[in-house]
Amino acid sequence: MSTVSQNPSTDAKISVHAPKRMLYGPGPSQVYPRIYLAMAQGVVGHLDPYFFQISQEVQQGLRTVFGTKNELTIPISATGSGGMETAISNFVEPGTKFGLIAAGYFAERIGEMATRHGGEIVRLDKPWGEAASDDEAVEFIRRERPQVVAFVQAETSTGVFQQSKALCEAAHEVGAIVIADCVTSLGAMPVDVDANGIDVAYSCTQKGLSAPPGLAPITVSPRAQERLKQRKSVNRSWYFDLGLVSDYLTVSHRYHHTASSTMFYALHEALAIIDEEGLAQRQQRHQRAHHRLVDGLEQMGLRMLVAEGQRIWNLNTPCVPSGVNDGKVRSYLLEKHGIEVAGGFGPLAGKIFRVGIMGPLATDEGVDRFLAKLDEAIKETA
Repeated sequence: MSTVSQNPSTDAKISVHAPKRMLYGPGPSQVYPRIYLAMAQGVVGHLDPYFFQISQEVQQGLRTVFGTKNELTIPISATGSGGMETAISNFVEPGTKFGLIAAGYFAERIGEMATRHGGEIVRLDKPWGEAASDDEAVEFIRRERPQVVAFVQAETSTGVFQQSKALCEAAHEVGAIVIADCVTSLGAMPVDVDANGIDVAYSCTQKGLSAPPGLAPITVSPRAQERLKQRKSVNRSWYFDLGLVSDYLTVSHRYHHTASSTMFYALHEALAIIDEEGLAQRQQRHQRAHHRLVDGLEQMGLRMLVAEGQRIWNLNTPCVPSGVNDGKVRSYLLEKHGIEVAGGFGPLAGKIFRVGIMGPLATDEGVDRFLAKLDEAIKETA
């Protein structure tokens, strides 16, 4: 009987021929070659013992990068927005008083989701490009006394990193749980879920973890799990119901959805790469690359949108120089050098570049390559 190879030859004819890109945007980030090799392994079923072995190892790796001992730490079969929907749909129900620290596009998305799930929103608004101070966050939480507080740790639309320890302490004082969007920070900056007191944190695979998009890691504290048990209504989302998903991945292994073994392989390999380098060393590498990039940008005459000390290391937002058309610069980089860079949107449209220095590109060589090509693009499109 003939058999079909589970790992077909890489020289087989295929119909897709993607262009070569250097992904210096806010995500997806550049993928390590060995992750592609992991994804080329044979697909197994979503109820296969090997799938659950990989899943268990992924869960342990995620605890390390999140900085948590939370037992409920799993990947959701979705992008980062699905992780956001999971967090919101499980911990917001009609009448929930929801405190939102809003300073960018993705905070606004959190608010939109919370509203759709019946949350009553109270807001602490900051200009795009600024973080809330500890005093501002604490005063807001103590005044409003919400049941849930949500913030974006690393706001992809602005390049701002929001500190959270004082915020979380104040939330716990008033009996609230804290939800943190760690979509951009996970794998490149310290998230420190347990040390900061974050109750629910979610992320994605295609930014700081440097894998393709497709999974949304989430971690839930025992405190938040107790809150989940106290829900008065059924989660309006069946697909993102944490009770159902966690039962499938960690308890009974009963069918919930057809999880992609290929994406689990990719995340497993991404976490193995982090483990081999060392999480602290990887974070320090991204910090060094960030400082090298900022120094180079300032030498070119570009200023940063975000104040020093509030910047995301792996997602940088230099301001577009006066007289420069950001669209022309980005088109030049893509067409001439295959380099992807993003622009701003909302109130920052046309005002900033959003430059991701992540994973395999967070090196001296990766930074210097980008700086040289950006300088060329600005001069050639002036």
